Amino acid sequence: MKKEIAKKTAYIGAGAGLVMFALFGLLPGSFLGGIVGLNIAGKLFGLPLDPSLIARLTVVISMLMGVMIAGVVFVAGFSILGWLIGYVIDRLTERRAMGAYKAAEVK
Repeated sequence: MKKEIAKKTAYIGAGAGLVMFALFGLLPGSFLGGIVGLNIAGKLFGLPLDPSLIARLTVVISMLMGVMIAGVVFVAGFSILGWLIGYVIDRLTERRAMGAYKAAEVK
């Protein structure tokens, strides 16, 4: 049973991170990625940007990267947080079990 609770809480944390990403990370990730893409395209092709395919692709790719990075941060962060909570719970239950075992051994 060792680390079983930590695994379960890590999965719960990953699910919570996915929900939080959908609620709070998707739109800001695309906005920030789009701003970065506009800056990159502006430096490469000059401002004001022409509606060319390459400039648009630069912005779209950077928007997708912004969304992916936001998703990784949310899911990995919440997964690690869930794993840490589960690890603490595992350690506390393990100590209680050892304490009960030692108390039964003394009697």
